[in-house]
Amino acid sequence: MLIPSIDLMDGKIVQLVQGRRKALEFDDFEAWVKRFSKYPLVQLIDLDAAIGTGDNIELVREFARQLPCQVGGGIRSVEAARAALAAGAQRVIIGSALFAENDLDQDFAKRMADAVGASRLVFALDAIGGRVVIHGWRKVTAVSPLQVVQALEPWCGGFLYTHVETEGLLQGFPQEVIRPLRAATARRMIAAGGIRSQQEVDELHAIGVDAVVGMAIYKGLLPELV
Repeated sequence: MLIPSIDLMDGKIVQLVQGRRKALEFDDFEAWVKRFSKYPLVQLIDLDAAIGTGDNIELVREFARQLPCQVGGGIRSVEAARAALAAGAQRVIIGSALFAENDLDQDFAKRMADAVGASRLVFALDAIGGRVVIHGWRKVTAVSPLQVVQALEPWCGGFLYTHVETEGLLQGFPQEVIRPLRAATARRMIAAGGIRSQQEVDELHAIGVDAVVGMAIYKGLLPELV
């Protein structure tokens, strides 16, 4: 399944290259809502909240009200997760909050699952050089994505793996990195980072992996659903 991505920064829809350089920005929200309403799921990320430089909470609420969204960015507490779900999110994405002192915090994952239900949680595996990165991709941990999957599978409904090295570059997604993660869990697996064609989406689907696509959609490289 193809999952379109909406990334928010400074009150606009943006596309960043490797999480740092802004390549595209849009403020014609209605047009994108109309286009993405054809998809069963949309990924909505508040980049300002993820980095810790502010938030786009009103926009998040508006998009979540109009589209079937999984929402992430700065969700670091049970209260924040509940607020996102109450605003209309179908699921919430948790990343940085799964770590305490650079190590996985299994107790937090369990508390979150107990509070909102594991099926409504997607745990983020953003990686650079085979290690999970947190705080808006600014801090590298010593933990591998596979370790996260193996340790936290009981407390989520799925995992979102983002290959940061290829994010926004339209150079293709390295499928070899997702296969061991797919094999390690029965939970839903979602991939992101450089996906540029329908063929890639189909290849990922064939191995049981959903595809989050941003830059390729905004640049018109993928056909619209009709």
